[in-house]
Amino acid sequence: MSLSFVPTLAARDEIDGPVSAEIIQIIDGDTLLVPATPWPQQTMEVHVRIRGIDAPEIHSKCTEIRKAGLKARDALQQMISGVSIIQLRGIAGDKYFGRILADVTFADGRNPAQDLLSEGLVRAYDGGRKPQVFCAEE
Repeated sequence: MSLSFVPTLAARDEIDGPVSAEIIQIIDGDTLLVPATPWPQQTMEVHVRIRGIDAPEIHSKCTEIRKAGLKARDALQQMISGVSIIQLRGIAGDKYFGRILADVTFADGRNPAQDLLSEGLVRAYDGGRKPQVFCAEE
């Protein structure tokens, strides 16, 4: 059989899901660490970037941005309090190796991206170039 007939997954192809995952750690306001089980008997730990949002960077040199990032992370931590399993859908490779991009929902149907956007803690993000953020301290 010719290799041209063998289906392959490109970096931007998606797995529809849902894939159930348990949250190990909140990394920041838009990234989680989970052990996902995409196939039976195969579990892997992976960072999940929540699709559609961008949180302020918690490692920013700017105190104002860092505080906003910590506030977003803490809000996400509050949202997941008592949540044991999340659902990942539209799973795709991210622009950073070792991380995936996915729509995240809780078992009750809540969408943390929408909740964080509604609270004004993150901005909408489509994966393109991020706008430059200026620090009032500089």
